[in-house]
Amino acid sequence: MDTSTHNMNTLFAQLGLENDPTQVKQWISSHSPLNSAVSLAEAPFWNEAQREFIMQAWEEDSDWCEAIDELDALLRH
Repeated sequence: MDTSTHNMNTLFAQLGLENDPTQVKQWISSHSPLNSAVSLAEAPFWNEAQREFIMQAWEEDSDWCEAIDELDALLRH
């Protein structure tokens, strides 16, 4: 059973992105704002594996959903 904490830093690591707090903030800043008409999973900056991970997490209502939803909100501001 996976008992790891699913937060923004671990989400970025799971997505294969730099996950230290400074890098996370820079990544969000450089990819914001995300158009409200575009689903997070369909954003143009994801590769196919990242897109599939996000879509699957939402479909399965996985433990990652809270961190993914937080990222979605941060990208839209």
